[in-house]
Amino acid sequence: MNILDQFKQVTTFVFDVDGVLTDGTLFVFDDGQFVRRMNIKDGFALQLAVKKGFRVAVISGGASDAVTQRLNRLGINDVFMQVTDKKGKLTEYVQQHNLAWSEVLFMGDDIPDYEVMQQVGMPCAPADAAMEIKQIAKYISSLPGGMGCVREVIEKVLKLNNKWELHTDIASK
Repeated sequence: MNILDQFKQVTTFVFDVDGVLTDGTLFVFDDGQFVRRMNIKDGFALQLAVKKGFRVAVISGGASDAVTQRLNRLGINDVFMQVTDKKGKLTEYVQQHNLAWSEVLFMGDDIPDYEVMQQVGMPCAPADAAMEIKQIAKYISSLPGGMGCVREVIEKVLKLNNKWELHTDIASK
């Protein structure tokens, strides 16, 4: 099966946060608050995937109420933060939704994502992922984390399934 056929089978997108949905930068303020930066084009693609009936989930070892709120506003309700066992959490999610591993795309960037990427049918990585992650990824984005890599894989899947739209009623990003 070629790579495009594998992308076409995807019904469920799962993303890490830091280094995938963000560029991995943390701004640390004097009051102890951490602020992350996310890409607006990734946000549009995430909303469109949800609107088109794809499952979208986020599994992160980090914790951020602001990130959770942002993702919820994009229509993503399956946001799992402070997860120490990503493979276990995703296995539970796959069983809960009666999914086949072949239909799950996971994009991760670093060692905590290694085991879960070995499990899914479509493991993907941003261009700036750790070498160990790139070695097991079936697809490596041309873009780094937080700079549109999420949009790139979502757009690929939606286009292959004739679900990509140039004109939509999605207003907010």
